[in-house]
Amino acid sequence: MNMNKEITENWQLDETNVNDDQIVHREPNEEIQFCMNVANGEVEKIEANCREGHFYQMDEGVGVLSKDPVLNLKYHFVITIALITRYCCEYGMEKELSYRLSDFYIQKLDDLNTKQDVIKLHDRAVIDFTKKMRLIRQNFSVSKTVNQALDYIYSNIKERLTIEDVAYELGISESHFSRLFKQEVGISFSDYVREEKIKRAVNLLKHSDYSLIDIANYLGFSSQSHFTQIFKKALGVTPKAFRDELYQTAWKSYGSA
Repeated sequence: MNMNKEITENWQLDETNVNDDQIVHREPNEEIQFCMNVANGEVEKIEANCREGHFYQMDEGVGVLSKDPVLNLKYHFVITIALITRYCCEYGMEKELSYRLSDFYIQKLDDLNTKQDVIKLHDRAVIDFTKKMRLIRQNFSVSKTVNQALDYIYSNIKERLTIEDVAYELGISESHFSRLFKQEVGISFSDYVREEKIKRAVNLLKHSDYSLIDIANYLGFSSQSHFTQIFKKALGVTPKAFRDELYQTAWKSYGSA
């Protein structure tokens, strides 16, 4: 049978079998309010929502997307993350950060085989998004131009970013962009880029085995010594000392376990 015809016939059969006792899908207002709470950084409300189990209570007007209960929950997870990702973008999160965070959590679904594990991942993901949005909304509210700049910086943090390059990408003058950025973000463009590179470096030192020269090259520093100089100025220790301290702490924890 032609697939299109088969799908049409299946749909018509399903609709014929609908009766008054079947669940009616709940109004979208609840989903919208949930996404708004995430985007507004309302951590307490989202934590309460997770404790109350609204995500997995499929008997309250939530559509059935799969007959397999685990797969059904996974589909709902993807929909939820897709929705809050877009809301977070609208409310100030850098687009690239938002979508990468979304991809990260959705990919984690591949390794999950129980409803409980999917629920735990859902709760962690939505609370993570909400906490990030709280920080964003507490720190600053920026114009569309500066938000585009922040997104560009996040996406190209591995490059040797200059204010001239970003101003050119945005189609505005360097002097105007420089004033606007400092006015809205609170620090200069170069200081912000430096802070973001150091944040990435800290994550790489914590969670990877990349050598210091590899990290320096990856983040667009002119040399390992330049990377070390900037890192020490920001955190008070060299990258090597920072990593060594992490290993010592890990071994102490392991030895006392």
